[in-house]
Amino acid sequence: MKTKAFLLFALIFMLGFLSSQYEKTWDLTQNGRHSLNETTLQLLAKMQGPISITAYASKNDPKFGDVQQTVKDFLSSYRRAKPDISVHFVDPVEEPKLAEKAGVQMDGEMIVAYGKRSDHLRALNEESLANLLIRLSRKEGRLVMALAGHGERKLDGMANFDLGEFGSYLVKNGFKTGSLNLALAQDVPENLSLLVITSPQVDLLPGEVKKIENFLDRGGNLLWLVDRESESGEPLHGLQPISDRLGLVLAPGTVVDPSALKLNAPENWALGTLYGAHPVTQNFNLITVFPFAVPIGVSEGIGWHVTPLVEAAQNGWLSTGKGAKGPFTVALAMERTVRGRDQRVAIVGTGEFLANAYVGNGGNMDFGMNLVNWLAKDEKLISLQPRATIDGAMLLSKTEASIIALGLLFGLPSALISIAAFLGWRRK
Repeated sequence: MKTKAFLLFALIFMLGFLSSQYEKTWDLTQNGRHSLNETTLQLLAKMQGPISITAYASKNDPKFGDVQQTVKDFLSSYRRAKPDISVHFVDPVEEPKLAEKAGVQMDGEMIVAYGKRSDHLRALNEESLANLLIRLSRKEGRLVMALAGHGERKLDGMANFDLGEFGSYLVKNGFKTGSLNLALAQDVPENLSLLVITSPQVDLLPGEVKKIENFLDRGGNLLWLVDRESESGEPLHGLQPISDRLGLVLAPGTVVDPSALKLNAPENWALGTLYGAHPVTQNFNLITVFPFAVPIGVSEGIGWHVTPLVEAAQNGWLSTGKGAKGPFTVALAMERTVRGRDQRVAIVGTGEFLANAYVGNGGNMDFGMNLVNWLAKDEKLISLQPRATIDGAMLLSKTEASIIALGLLFGLPSALISIAAFLGWRRK
């Protein structure tokens, strides 16, 4: 008997020791919402060097209680994935001057530092922290500029036609944005990571087009959103020389997608469901929406490596009714080597898909962000797609709730009394 008791205590001691040395958790939720997304784990794995976090959190908040413990729980999965994440706590109630000096605005706010850069985190969720880490990881000087001066969509514009929401998302993810008027600028800036051309409403001057040609000859990267024909019947507005250099082939008319009607969307919304094998579309499985899309292609023998990115409207046709049948390529990527550097160009058959009126549909924002990351040669910094919370509240009918209540009030106590009576009878 003594030997058994000794072995039992030894086993308990060993389990206690192992639990203090090793930590193992299991996430049994339906969609793993309490574990990190695979993209977050990949991001942490690619970040070389330590991450320092200063959390301004109180221990006894009147409303939220121990905020420090909440922060610890939130960061625990990150620290398991990346052990060189260090966390230092400052109680803003006990040390208000330190919090004020750091520009802290709320209890639980964190300042995350990586390398020589730092930023504030005010939302305790995976998407916010991942986007912050992307901003800190991105190389400095990533400049994206949109062509301006001809009625184009603006990266900071708020009209439905503009790209303001997408431009704000670029800034949120560490890019610097601006507009470029080539009638005023001497040339396209040498430090430009990406030039965006979208929807000119009037013709560019020959001198402006020449500056864009020089930019491409130097190996510059380009995102061109080619819209449908304007009222004048001219979709390119003086950019035909650029189209010829890229070997661009535009089909007449816009894509009609009957499958959009099944989703209560207009049939002139081409739904992207087929994606090519490319870093932009790797592990991308969201539906994208391309309103008023122009089918695009590239002629052979132009010296570019071309990859179709999105094929839409598998059972669709063109608005001109000229017999062409889907699917239609509405986005493609082009690569070549110029002066020893990798040059990248992406062509999309509509600017509407990133416009304020449509960018919130499907995976448009994520696809646009992936495009820019690839064009700026930051494809390892992919955008994090929010994970849906599947296993949230449990909804019960009145009958189900009554059964559970009666079970707890009478069933469970009766079962315990019966077990106790059986054990007492067995001992006697």
